[in-house]
Amino acid sequence: MGLWRRTVLPVVAAVIATAALSACANGGGLRVEGPESPPPDTPTPTVAFGTGSTSPHPGRTPEVAVDLYKVRAALLADPRLGRYPRSVLSNCTVISRCLSRGKTVDVLHSGTPQQIILIHTLEKFVFGIFLIAVEPSGPRPVWILDVEQPTVNASPQGDLVVESKIWTIDDPVCCPSGRRVEVYRWNGRQMIKVSSTDQ
Repeated sequence: MGLWRRTVLPVVAAVIATAALSACANGGGLRVEGPESPPPDTPTPTVAFGTGSTSPHPGRTPEVAVDLYKVRAALLADPRLGRYPRSVLSNCTVISRCLSRGKTVDVLHSGTPQQIILIHTLEKFVFGIFLIAVEPSGPRPVWILDVEQPTVNASPQGDLVVESKIWTIDDPVCCPSGRRVEVYRWNGRQMIKVSSTDQ
């Protein structure tokens, strides 16, 4: 099983990445255009950026709508942003084509909301998520996860639950037959993975 994962999964990931990049190359991808106004609320290997922490606060986290233009600027200013996301964000001035808002959470247990931001192709193929702290000085990147087509939620315990698609050897690119559920937890300094289950 381990050998199969080491040989097949990289091939599947390469096929998906090639399909996403070819969409950009043939005119269906990200285009550089004049700026647009920020859109209204849009439902929808780990890098940690330190922050403080306090005890968990129970109850529902209030919704926020972080400015995606400011998120883009904050991410581009961070040297730890990966090469491919940096390339996408550098060429994306129509923000709704490459970034969208996910859930509002408080997985840092700070009492101040964080927002999940999705990075995607024009065709809405999501290839990563950012955890953004919403602060008076502006949005601050806290954590980055490379993941394909995720669903992201906060658990009742305040952990971040990330469900993503996985492809088996016989799956077409369009239709993965499996899924992976990973749970991440803030340990006071960084997000750590506490569990991972393939289904």
